[in-house]
Amino acid sequence: MKVRREVLGDAHVDGVTPDEFTKDFQDFITRYAWGEIWTRPGLDRRMRSAITLTALIAFGHWDELKMHVAAARRNGLSVEEIGEVILQSAIYCGVPAANHAFSVARQVLREDT
Repeated sequence: MKVRREVLGDAHVDGVTPDEFTKDFQDFITRYAWGEIWTRPGLDRRMRSAITLTALIAFGHWDELKMHVAAARRNGLSVEEIGEVILQSAIYCGVPAANHAFSVARQVLREDT
């Protein structure tokens, strides 16, 4: 939970209210994504954020992209680096996906300033 809060921010984590239906899923995400993967020593958080942005763009997970653009800033990626990740994604994920990703990221980054 510590890493989840550091990456996503307290406001986001506190806004997740698991109920009887989702509690096992939330526990799964916390233990495996944040407790096992995001804490591995092989990559720093900046690199993990860049990879995550690319994966979310590739699969069109736009709500999660919003959350992870903000997380990328928290993890030390500059606005320019986020733009470069999206531009790189245009080649491998498609121009329409990158176009939409720029729109999503612009919205988040405007709120961040």
